[in-house]
Amino acid sequence: MDIERKIELVKRRPTCEVLTENELRELFEKNEHPKHYIGFEISGKVHLGIGLCTALKMADFIEAGIKPTIFLADYHAWLNGKMGGDLGLIQKVANGYFKGAFLSLGLDEQKVDYVLGSEVYDRDYLKEVLDISRNVTIKRMMRCTTIMGRKEEDAMYSSSILYPAMQAADIHMLDIDIAHAGIDQRRVHVLSREISEKMGWKKAVAVHSHLLMGLQGPRKMGFEEREDVDVEISSKMSKSKPETCIFIHDSEDEIRGKIGKAYCPEKTVENNPLIELCEHIIMRDDRTPLRVERENKYGGDVVFESVGGLKEEFKNGKLHPADLKKAVSSALSAMLLPSRKYFEEHKELLDWKEPA
Repeated sequence: MDIERKIELVKRRPTCEVLTENELRELFEKNEHPKHYIGFEISGKVHLGIGLCTALKMADFIEAGIKPTIFLADYHAWLNGKMGGDLGLIQKVANGYFKGAFLSLGLDEQKVDYVLGSEVYDRDYLKEVLDISRNVTIKRMMRCTTIMGRKEEDAMYSSSILYPAMQAADIHMLDIDIAHAGIDQRRVHVLSREISEKMGWKKAVAVHSHLLMGLQGPRKMGFEEREDVDVEISSKMSKSKPETCIFIHDSEDEIRGKIGKAYCPEKTVENNPLIELCEHIIMRDDRTPLRVERENKYGGDVVFESVGGLKEEFKNGKLHPADLKKAVSSALSAMLLPSRKYFEEHKELLDWKEPA
C-alpha cells in the first residue's frame, strides 16, 4: 500500500487532527509497521464514542499496517477515583468486561495488543514519571488535568497532578510511534511531544478523533478557551448519563427508545447528534449509504449516498427528524449486532455494578 493511502486511512473520520501530517509521512517512509496506542480509563459501560468509534478507527490503522495497542489504564482510573477507587474491581472489569467490549467489536488479540498498565510498570517507569514532573511546571500540569474530565478549578486530590505525567510516560514506556485519543486528550499529547524533544526521546505522532456528541445535544462548561472545542468536550457522549448515550450492547428497543428522545431540531445540522452519528459512524467514508424508509405521502423511501446530501436535505426541511431517527436507529442496531450477540453469550461480563 502506498504512503498516501495510509495517510488517508489515518485521517479518515472520526479523525479530526494529526500532529503532524508531515511527521506521519516521514514515519511511514521509515517504518512500514509503526506502533500505535490508545489508552482507556476503566470506568462504567462502553458506549459508541468509546467503543464503536475506536473500533472503526482501529480497523483503519490495521489496514494501514499499523500495530495497535489498547492500553487498559487501571492505575489512572484508580487515581481519578473511578469505580469507587476499588483497584481490584477496576482490574477485574478491565480484563473482563472492558477487554470483551473491544473483542466484541472485532478487535481480537491477533490484531490488537491488550496491555494492563499495572502489569508493565516497573522502576524505570517511576523514574520517568518523576523525571517528567521535574521538567513541567505545576501550572502546566494543572492545565493538563482537564484530560481527566475535570476543569482546573475543580477540587481534586493531589494525586491528580501525577496523571498527565503518567500518561506521557506511558507513551515513552510503550515505545509508541502514534499516540491516539479523542481531542480532549490533546493537551497531554502536546505535553508528551514537548517533553520527548526536551529529553531526547522518540516523539510520537498524535492522532486525535472527534468526540461523539451525546444525545442531549450541545453543552458548554468552560473546558477550553475556544468555544467550538469547549462545546465538543462538554457535549461528548458520557456513560454517566446513560439516557444520553448508546452502549454497544444495548438492545434494539433501547437504541430505538434513546434515539427517539434525542435532540434533533428540524432543519438544524450543526451540533445535531443524529447528524453526527451519520457523519462519524454510519456514513463516515461517504461510501456507505443511509436508507430512509417512509410512507409515500411523506416522499417515499430515499437513499442518501453522502453525508453532504443528507445534510442538505435535512437543512432544507425535506427530511423530517422522525424519519432520520428511524433510519439511524436501524443502522446502528445493525452495526452493533455482533456486540449484542457477544454479550448474550458472555452475560457474566456484565455482572458488576460501578460503586456509587
